[in-house]
Amino acid sequence: MSTLTVPAPAKLNLFLHVTGRRPDGYHTLESLFVALDHGDTITLTRREDGAIIRVTELPGVAPERDLAVRAALALQRETGTTLGVSLAVVKRIPPGGGLGGGSSDAASVLLGLNRLWRLDLPRAALMPIGLALGADVPFFIFGEPAVARGIGEQLTAVSLPVCWFAVIAPPVAVSTAAMFSVAELTRDTPSAKMNVFSEGYGRNDLQPVAVARFPDIASALAVLRLRSPEARMTGSGGCVFAPFATETEARAAFDLRPAGMHGFVARSLARHPLACLA
Repeated sequence: MSTLTVPAPAKLNLFLHVTGRRPDGYHTLESLFVALDHGDTITLTRREDGAIIRVTELPGVAPERDLAVRAALALQRETGTTLGVSLAVVKRIPPGGGLGGGSSDAASVLLGLNRLWRLDLPRAALMPIGLALGADVPFFIFGEPAVARGIGEQLTAVSLPVCWFAVIAPPVAVSTAAMFSVAELTRDTPSAKMNVFSEGYGRNDLQPVAVARFPDIASALAVLRLRSPEARMTGSGGCVFAPFATETEARAAFDLRPAGMHGFVARSLARHPLACLA
């Protein structure tokens, strides 16, 4: 096998609590992650010359900043392999929306190259490589819905019912670093100390900060709340979502989105599509 095409699913934070701040400045979190059956697609073509090359253009993202490229380089460096790869990425996840697009791409590259380069590394060996790339990467390698604690690296599997989500992407670019640096951000939400959560549990502590600065996020939330009281923002924003029991209900809510806003309807995944690769 010299070529492998892999999916890179989007994720949602069903809740996101900021529980503290470490001496090194990183915030500690508690969040419930779920992956969706909507995302990017990456084609990996093995190279014998050791080069890591992205063959598709990503507007505004230089190759050296692309998490997919950085993941391939990190795995090559960690394992000492002499093989390389050409990466072709088809982007469907809105950038900067809190859906984990870059992190998911990185995880899928690590998992895909684990097979393509015949490394046969266990998941436990890939997780720290992913964490060095970004706090959300380990979740995608983990392979199933999970509660994340710490800075995102402490993962506990949870069982969630499959449901449908309407996801709206307001036309805003939200900086994660800027959201976490705002003085009024709640940083002391108590940890739940459990791994079983009722429907609609929790909140997103970053949401009030984002809504105060981006009216489009507030507008998107308002239309989703016409159909679901559980509408909220994912990650540091600006995408928002609401859960529904059926695809029909989710599409009806999505169709209410304000003019000029895009997004998608997707179903939650009980297992990452690449979970078998590590």
